[in-house]
Amino acid sequence: METNTKNKELYISQWSGIVNAKCPRCRVGQVFSGPTYGFKIQKMNENCPHCNLKFEREPGYFYVAMFVSYAMNVAEMISVSVAAYILGLKLDYDNLWYFVILLFGTTLVFSPFNYRYSRIVLLYWLSPGLHYEPERSK
Repeated sequence: METNTKNKELYISQWSGIVNAKCPRCRVGQVFSGPTYGFKIQKMNENCPHCNLKFEREPGYFYVAMFVSYAMNVAEMISVSVAAYILGLKLDYDNLWYFVILLFGTTLVFSPFNYRYSRIVLLYWLSPGLHYEPERSK
């Protein structure tokens, strides 16, 4: 029973780390300096300010994040298109430009979110050998 409690705490802290864009190894240091949306440009820290983990594991490491971002973008566009159709925007030739404008707007609005969280997903779930080390949290 103790093991399940420990795993549950670890799982909750993983989601908390992902949502708050924390370092995947210590879950204390920030991966990005600056907010997701705002007038300040999002800048990714080179190293974790707390445990000094180098985020770019190898040269070109974050090229894979482009594929994750692409998948997120496709899911958002499909969701917005289906929602618009359900809410009454009929898919015919007269409304085609409404859908095009809606999809471009969706891409524009979600691009800062996709930039940030595609890298976070890559660091947390798609990086072999990068695991949470609770002793580094202290």
